[in-house]
Parts: sequence; structure tokens; C-alpha cells
Amino acid sequence: MITDIDGTLTDRNRRLSTAAVEALRHVEAHGRPVILATGNVLPIALALHRSLGLSGPIVAENGGILYRRIGRLEQVETLCDRLPALEAWRRLRRAGLPVRTLFTDRWRESEVAIEPNVSVAAVRRAIGDLDVVVESTGYAIHLMQTGGGKLAGLRHALDALGMTLSECLVAGDGDNDVAMLRAAGYALSFPSGSPRARAAADYVARAEYAAGFVEGLIHAGLVPRNGRLGRP
Repeated sequence: MITDIDGTLTDRNRRLSTAAVEALRHVEAHGRPVILATGNVLPIALALHRSLGLSGPIVAENGGILYRRIGRLEQVETLCDRLPALEAWRRLRRAGLPVRTLFTDRWRESEVAIEPNVSVAAVRRAIGDLDVVVESTGYAIHLMQTGGGKLAGLRHALDALGMTLSECLVAGDGDNDVAMLRAAGYALSFPSGSPRARAAADYVARAEYAAGFVEGLIHAGLVPRNGRLGRP
């Protein structure tokens, strides 16, 4: 299965849900590798991946970075050129928009992420015809090379595993999750998700945020209704 992090495994304040953690560990213990697909930088995603004991690859930086482990060998692949995103950032500054990069941008290698204090429409107008994708997570606005995104990163990750998105449950809540939700075999979102994310989902949970994530896994039969999580 594949999951976003912020707003999906967290509450409204971006605090990690212990119920979501237990659900993910249950899924892994029953032989289903979990892939993290996030707008976060790799250091954050990798720390979470290791703390949770996940075995699947990581698609970080909104699809621009792929991490995977092959035996004892760890590999990191950069899937997008950051130069177009940096040029987009310079255009935003020249246009006089009050844009600020995220604190975590100092660790980004494939894109630029800015604070969501301006509209996506304003960002796109200022960038003009530059060959850059603009996507919102609700927590940031991501600028990246055309052709990037979570869907492209996941396809790259799954190809190496001999799998496709049509075989996967995918959970997400943001506009940047829409493409991977639409391509999923089973797509899960929440009332707290964006309208586009909800429209792309096969199942929209009744509960919001991480509580909805756990509800969705129960509905899909990946975790038990009786709450008895753990190893088989």
C-alpha cells in the first residue's frame, strides 16, 4: 500500500497518530510493504520510515526523490532537475510576490517548496510559460520540473518491484495526491482532504485525518475491526 504523511497519518496539527502507526505496523506484519509518498524531504520521511519499521521505498519531495533498499544497499535517486524550480522561484521574487521557502528547503534536491501564503493561481501567473509544475499540498506549494509529481515517482518505484498502481491501495488528502489516487486500484481519502482528492477516491472515510486513514484500512480489510493489531 501507498500513503501520504501530512494530513493522512497525522491529525489536523500534523502530529503523528499512534493509531495510524499501529495500523501501518499491522499491514507490514501481514506481508504488505508500505510505501511513503510525501512532499516532505527525504531526511524526515526516512526517519519516519525507520521508526515505523516500513519496508517499502520512499517517494519524497513530491515525487522528485526515490529512496529504496536492496538487501543491505541503500539507494537514492533524484528524478527531477531542480534548476527549473529555482528559476520559477526567482520569477516569483521578481514579480514581487511575498513568497517564502519552507524551512526544510535547505535539504531539498529536486524542487522548491514555498509557504502557502499566496494562491496557486497567483504563482502560476507569475511563473508564466516556464516549464514547471505547481502543486499544492495544503501545507506548501511545490514547484518542480514538468513531468514530476508523486505519480511519476511511484511508477518509477513500482516498476522496480514489478508492480503497478492498479495493484495498490493509495491514501492521500491533497491536490498533489490526486493523480496517484486516480491511478490506484483502491483510493482512500477523508473529509479533511481537498475537494479534488475526495472526488478521486473510491472511499471517503467518515472520520478526518489519521482517524479516517485507520477507518479506511478497516473498510478495505487491511486491519481488523476488533482493534487487535499485531503480527499474524
